[in-house]
Amino acid sequence: MTSALQLPGELWLQVFSLLSWRDKLSMRCTCSYFRLLLDKSRPQWRDFTVVLSHLSRYNQRFWRSLAQRHVGNVVLRSGNKRHLKQLSTRLPALQALRLDNPSEGVVPELKLFSRLQRLSVTNCLVPLKSLDFLALLSLQLTHLSLCNVELICNSSHLLTSISQLTRLRSLLLHNDGCLRVPTLSGVLTHLTELRQLSWTMVTYKTLARDFFGQASLAGGGALQLTDLQLLDYDAAVTQEVVQPLSRLRVLSIYHLYSVPGPTCHLRTWLTSLQQLQSLSVHGGHPLAAYVDLLPPSLVSLTLCVDLQAEDLQVVSERAPQLEHLHLEPWSSASNMVRTLPRLFPHLKTLRIRHRHVSDDDFLRLQRLQHLDTLEVLDSYYRPDPSDPSWVIYEPSPRLKQLIVNLQKLTNHRVRVITSTRRDVLTCQCVQPQHAL
Repeated sequence: MTSALQLPGELWLQVFSLLSWRDKLSMRCTCSYFRLLLDKSRPQWRDFTVVLSHLSRYNQRFWRSLAQRHVGNVVLRSGNKRHLKQLSTRLPALQALRLDNPSEGVVPELKLFSRLQRLSVTNCLVPLKSLDFLALLSLQLTHLSLCNVELICNSSHLLTSISQLTRLRSLLLHNDGCLRVPTLSGVLTHLTELRQLSWTMVTYKTLARDFFGQASLAGGGALQLTDLQLLDYDAAVTQEVVQPLSRLRVLSIYHLYSVPGPTCHLRTWLTSLQQLQSLSVHGGHPLAAYVDLLPPSLVSLTLCVDLQAEDLQVVSERAPQLEHLHLEPWSSASNMVRTLPRLFPHLKTLRIRHRHVSDDDFLRLQRLQHLDTLEVLDSYYRPDPSDPSWVIYEPSPRLKQLIVNLQKLTNHRVRVITSTRRDVLTCQCVQPQHAL
């Protein structure tokens, strides 16, 4: 590594800053010089998350390396009380923690983490009888996520416990509907800093008038929520119910396990929220049922729904300044991709599937003069058509060549992504799920 030593460390750190987490870890393994250089550079590992399980297999050198890099985000799988105590000793400055499938008695030990700000509990097979442990974190938690966790407490205890988290900025609660909360107005009134809410709606048929808050809040006292995610939503709603959400800018509707009824309630939401900047719809009614009400203020749109080519024409008319588009129609998108440069000339980011798109239509995306990022969602292929079970999870030779050709046509202006990054600190319900 004589040639590497001849270059200033600052230059190598600049190079490393352009690498992915996986590439940085690979560089650490090449030589002791790179390992020391990377481990002593705290900015290189900002937002890095390490996934841990079976803590007994990690040696002193491993823990020293994590501490040296000031790793503050951890996913602990199948952890028990002893693991959590060990983790608090090894990484006392931990700021974000996800407990995936924790053992019984683990949650109360969270009091050991005095700097914990972001907590996620997922896939908990042991029912939580109480949320009293949240009181110990009330002055520090800014993000709370509970997904696939069986809560056997009553709804009033749930709301009281959450209401103590006055610094909370993001709240996610996904369950099977066994615990029904009549309204959220009480807890939302207490959580004055809350900006993002993700809630399971499977048991709701009609939302109460004060579900989010009093309609009188629509003025200067409106809720501070800017981002709302609703899972399995098919509840009747009035404009009065939505009125307290006048500051909402991002709305996401997910139909994961539910089939909507004959009435498209999304129309009421769109009528009431004409200030939306981002809309994401996964499943539910066809786009034609509500496309005529899309807010003109939209700059970001995700459509994983049943739609036709003519629907996109209406979208372009309703949202002429669209900059970010994620398009996954239930039917083939082969005829739709070719129209995108004409319909949405201001696109900066685009997410599509390429499987049934012709080479010419794919390369026609170079006409999007403002496009800087293209994400291909189906970057896999089956090398043997007679064996559908054989799948290679990497770009096919055809896709690789298409990417090369597109980058040549755009003078490498467009960055093409073929692997979707996921936030491992939270659940997978509201993250991209791309079926084969």
